[in-house]
Amino acid sequence: MTYKKIEPKELHKRIQGEEKVILLDVRAEEKYKEFHIEDPQVESLNIPKTEIFDLEEGSVLLQLSKECPVVVTCTTGNSAEKCAKILDSLGYQVEVLEGGLTAWKEYRN
Repeated sequence: MTYKKIEPKELHKRIQGEEKVILLDVRAEEKYKEFHIEDPQVESLNIPKTEIFDLEEGSVLLQLSKECPVVVTCTTGNSAEKCAKILDSLGYQVEVLEGGLTAWKEYRN
Protein backbone atom coordinates (compact mmCIF):
# COMPACT_ATOMS: atom_id res chain seq x y z
CA MET A 1 0.00 0.00 0.00
CA THR A 2 1.63 3.22 -1.07
CA TYR A 3 -1.24 5.63 -0.63
CA LYS A 4 -1.55 7.46 2.65
CA LYS A 5 -4.44 8.62 4.75
CA ILE A 6 -5.21 12.23 5.45
CA GLU A 7 -7.18 13.38 8.48
CA PRO A 8 -10.03 15.90 8.12
CA LYS A 9 -7.98 18.49 10.06
CA GLU A 10 -5.04 18.13 7.65
CA LEU A 11 -7.34 18.32 4.63
CA HIS A 12 -8.95 21.47 6.02
CA LYS A 13 -5.51 23.06 6.47
CA ARG A 14 -4.59 22.13 2.93
CA ILE A 15 -7.81 23.64 1.56
CA GLN A 16 -7.02 26.87 3.42
CA GLY A 17 -3.56 26.88 1.88
CA GLU A 18 -2.54 28.17 -1.51
CA GLU A 19 -2.64 25.04 -3.59
CA LYS A 20 -5.66 23.55 -5.27
CA VAL A 21 -6.95 20.32 -3.74
CA ILE A 22 -8.38 17.66 -6.03
CA LEU A 23 -11.07 15.62 -4.32
CA LEU A 24 -12.44 12.46 -5.84
CA ASP A 25 -15.78 11.48 -4.34
CA VAL A 26 -16.58 7.85 -5.18
CA ARG A 27 -20.16 7.80 -3.88
CA ALA A 28 -23.22 7.50 -6.11
CA GLU A 29 -24.14 10.68 -7.96
CA GLU A 30 -27.32 11.28 -5.90
CA LYS A 31 -25.34 11.23 -2.64
CA TYR A 32 -22.69 13.47 -4.17
CA LYS A 33 -25.36 15.99 -5.19
CA GLU A 34 -26.81 15.98 -1.67
CA PHE A 35 -23.47 16.86 -0.08
CA HIS A 36 -19.82 17.14 -1.05
CA ILE A 37 -16.90 19.25 0.10
CA GLU A 38 -17.03 22.58 -1.67
CA ASP A 39 -14.52 25.38 -1.59
CA PRO A 40 -12.91 27.71 -4.17
CA GLN A 41 -9.65 25.80 -3.57
CA VAL A 42 -11.27 22.42 -4.20
CA GLU A 43 -11.69 20.75 -7.55
CA SER A 44 -14.38 18.22 -6.76
CA LEU A 45 -14.86 15.20 -9.02
CA ASN A 46 -17.51 12.53 -8.74
CA ILE A 47 -16.62 9.16 -10.24
CA PRO A 48 -18.79 6.43 -8.70
CA LYS A 49 -16.83 3.54 -7.20
CA THR A 50 -18.47 1.08 -9.59
CA GLU A 51 -16.67 2.83 -12.47
CA ILE A 52 -13.36 2.58 -10.63
CA PHE A 53 -13.93 -1.09 -9.73
CA ASP A 54 -14.40 -1.76 -13.46
CA LEU A 55 -11.07 -0.22 -14.47
CA GLU A 56 -8.56 -2.56 -15.98
CA GLU A 57 -4.83 -2.30 -16.01
CA GLY A 58 -3.84 0.38 -18.45
CA SER A 59 -7.17 2.21 -18.11
CA VAL A 60 -7.00 5.95 -17.80
CA LEU A 61 -9.50 8.20 -16.06
CA LEU A 62 -9.52 11.23 -18.31
CA GLN A 63 -10.72 13.53 -15.53
CA LEU A 64 -7.75 12.61 -13.33
CA SER A 65 -4.17 13.67 -13.75
CA LYS A 66 -1.39 11.38 -12.62
CA GLU A 67 0.69 14.50 -11.92
CA CYS A 68 -1.33 15.79 -8.97
CA PRO A 69 -2.24 14.11 -5.71
CA VAL A 70 -5.91 13.23 -5.41
CA VAL A 71 -7.79 12.86 -2.12
CA VAL A 72 -10.32 10.02 -2.42
CA THR A 73 -13.41 10.16 -0.25
CA CYS A 74 -16.71 8.39 0.35
CA THR A 75 -19.15 8.21 3.26
CA THR A 76 -16.96 6.41 5.81
CA GLY A 77 -13.67 5.74 4.01
CA ASN A 78 -14.11 2.04 3.15
CA SER A 79 -15.01 2.42 -0.53
CA ALA A 80 -12.42 5.19 -0.86
CA GLU A 81 -9.73 2.78 0.36
CA LYS A 82 -10.72 0.13 -2.18
CA CYS A 83 -10.72 2.75 -4.95
CA ALA A 84 -7.40 4.19 -3.77
CA LYS A 85 -5.78 0.73 -4.03
CA ILE A 86 -6.97 0.40 -7.62
CA LEU A 87 -5.93 3.94 -8.58
CA ASP A 88 -2.60 3.55 -6.82
CA SER A 89 -1.92 0.38 -8.84
CA LEU A 90 -2.68 2.37 -12.02
CA GLY A 91 -0.10 5.01 -11.13
CA TYR A 92 -2.24 7.78 -9.66
CA GLN A 93 -1.06 9.69 -6.57
CA VAL A 94 -3.83 9.08 -4.08
CA GLU A 95 -4.64 9.78 -0.46
CA VAL A 96 -7.72 8.66 1.46
CA LEU A 97 -9.74 10.98 3.67
CA GLU A 98 -9.74 9.09 6.95
CA GLY A 99 -13.27 8.43 8.18
CA GLY A 100 -14.71 9.83 4.95
CA LEU A 101 -17.31 12.56 4.80
CA THR A 102 -18.79 11.41 8.11
CA ALA A 103 -15.54 12.38 9.87
CA TRP A 104 -15.30 15.56 7.78
CA LYS A 105 -18.77 16.72 8.87
CA GLU A 106 -17.97 15.95 12.52
CA TYR A 107 -14.71 17.87 12.27
CA ARG A 108 -16.38 20.87 10.60
CA ASN A 109 -19.26 21.14 13.13
